[in-house]
Amino acid sequence: MVAVLDAATHGVVADVPHGNSCAAKVEGAAFRQAMRQLAGGVCVITVSSDDGAGGHAHAPQRTGLTATSVVSLSVDPAELVVSINQASSAWPVLLAARRFGVNVLTAAQAAVAERFSGAGGLSGAQRFADAPWQRTEDGVWLLAGALAGFACTLEHTWLHRSHALVVGRVNAITGAALAPTHRDPAGPLLYWQGDYARLADVSGSG
Repeated sequence: MVAVLDAATHGVVADVPHGNSCAAKVEGAAFRQAMRQLAGGVCVITVSSDDGAGGHAHAPQRTGLTATSVVSLSVDPAELVVSINQASSAWPVLLAARRFGVNVLTAAQAAVAERFSGAGGLSGAQRFADAPWQRTEDGVWLLAGALAGFACTLEHTWLHRSHALVVGRVNAITGAALAPTHRDPAGPLLYWQGDYARLADVSGSG
């Protein structure tokens, strides 16, 4: 049995069978299904080494990926965290370039998310097709019309199993975030229950 304590009184409020505790082995399929209930905002992470950033002698590369694991870390200085699979084609490019873009998508930009997820076998620069992109002075690609775009410099990485937690220092912000009173009629693009969704889908109001 595992005792559950009340945070205020430190008294035992319940005894949970050990098999239901977090110490028990959790099946991967059950974990994935449970995590699908967590609605997440969809972002596209862009990376580029097309100007030879960092003095690395390699062919120009431009690629990216679709992500939902993006969170703010600090306001002063402005920093955010992205979780990236180390098997992603974007990972070595990010390490070489030491900079990346985070684009918060609207519900009308699901096709962009699909392309950057590798749908149809798209890879590299092919993922940037059929969407309006803007390149910042330091070589970060941001999506025109996104709810928000963050141009970041790589600050730190933490490697854990298959993924890396990437800390980015935000150097520039674009998009609707600069106009707080503006609300995009399409709303944000979400990922929920294994598929793209809108706020109305999650709330059940639409």
